[in-house]
Amino acid sequence: MHQNYHFLKQLAPRLHSELAGKHFVEAFSQQRDELIIVFAEQESGEELVKPFFIKATLTNSFSCLSFPERFDRARRNSVNLFNDFGGDTVEFVKVCSNERAIQVHFESGRDLIFKLFGNRSNFISLNAEGEVTQLFNNKLSTDRGLTVASLNREIDQSWEAFVANGGRFEPLFPTFGKVANKYLSDKLAGKEDLTERWAIVQGVLKELESSVFYVTKIENIPALTLFETGEVVQVLHDPIEALNAFYLAYIRLSGLDKEKADIVRLLKKRIQQTDNYLENTFQKLVDLENATKNDELANIIMANLHIIPERAEKVELYDFYRDQPITIKLKKDLSAQKNAEGYYRKAKNEKIEIDRLNDSIAAREADRRRLQGHLEHIEGIELLRDLRAYIKANKLEQGNAAPAMDDLFKRVDFMGYTILIGRNAKNSDLLTKQAHKEDLWLHAKDVTGSHVVVKNQPGRKFPAPVIERAAELAAFYSKRKNDSLCPVIVTPKKFIRKPKGLPDGLVLIDKEDIVMVVAKGE
Repeated sequence: MHQNYHFLKQLAPRLHSELAGKHFVEAFSQQRDELIIVFAEQESGEELVKPFFIKATLTNSFSCLSFPERFDRARRNSVNLFNDFGGDTVEFVKVCSNERAIQVHFESGRDLIFKLFGNRSNFISLNAEGEVTQLFNNKLSTDRGLTVASLNREIDQSWEAFVANGGRFEPLFPTFGKVANKYLSDKLAGKEDLTERWAIVQGVLKELESSVFYVTKIENIPALTLFETGEVVQVLHDPIEALNAFYLAYIRLSGLDKEKADIVRLLKKRIQQTDNYLENTFQKLVDLENATKNDELANIIMANLHIIPERAEKVELYDFYRDQPITIKLKKDLSAQKNAEGYYRKAKNEKIEIDRLNDSIAAREADRRRLQGHLEHIEGIELLRDLRAYIKANKLEQGNAAPAMDDLFKRVDFMGYTILIGRNAKNSDLLTKQAHKEDLWLHAKDVTGSHVVVKNQPGRKFPAPVIERAAELAAFYSKRKNDSLCPVIVTPKKFIRKPKGLPDGLVLIDKEDIVMVVAKGE
């Protein structure tokens, strides 16, 4: 939360007390992602009177302000920046309304904006007319269109707005950020009464404005928060001291701590994704098992063939399973017996679907146990080389590496096999490119649709039900979705080629088999 609006809201007045009346001495950079700004009351010879240093670290992975007591400029390899402010006096410092930005306004009418947007942080100078004249990071070219007005947002945060949003705090307080959102969401869990929810929101707002700052560790990484969470290391009451303490804790982070935190965070994310999948899949299974079974509907129809009128679209019959009347939908163009046969076919598919869901749950539960085992082992590793060896041996992705295939593509688990589905033409190309040559590749024939890949299991043949299920998905994610039967190409991925210049999603197939299936989604 070191760049959270509610922290900056307390930092800005503290900076005002330090900078108001001081003049701009210089700004320079001697490392590509680092900016030093020096303010002082006046210069006496070569000595600065009451200097104040602001150091901005703005890397892709970490951006933060800190305030060293002194900073010695190198004689070489440094460049002057924001020269227009030389000798100008600071009039005021304030936080931009509902935004992660601080405005330093000078007596000349110029402004220096500290835009603190994570890896898009920047320092921006504006002239007296409000036009951007210089950026510290020129790659963020859209920052040239910023104005002081655009960085001040008015948001209705009243009780009436809270009620209008159904008791949701997020639209009213987009400034909270992930850590505060989770903290507040946990407090609101199970609370339905709007008055009670509003009181909790107001209580958290008071915490965020209480001028108590915590340097803590969340998942082994130092953090600066405005409430107690994680492993609290230090409690401070001055925002400048708090930011300095946090910055020091972060840059002292060892290689082991950093890499361990990255992989732990990734594994916990995947465990959460698995938990969400299990919850949704289990609910689908419960809904299917609680619903009236198709074979029961077929049996009821067969027991009442003699009383069902021709061309009926629905009929009310006696349900001898539940000892009550039941209304059954019929296809008017089919006889009662043919309608029963249709329900019997659905019952067969229903059993396949239930088996599929059970297989998916079993496979994902095994995945979760595997991930939890990795997590527990990694948390006990004490040497960096051991950590890297374990990650490599178990083919775990680092936090900054490419996402795993399961995260890039839609995934369906069936009978212990993983079926991956491309999300669009370009994503399908990526799926095919990443697939192993012995994986099974499927696509609806002669129409646009998603590429589907079944992951190979060495030493095992693809079972016929797995191929059929993957083909159903290939049909469902194609323009043949609504056809009564869809031809689907099935072939090992080694027979798929993608010559240069071919449009997204198109490939050449050297050898293929065809299966006919009914389209069926997840």
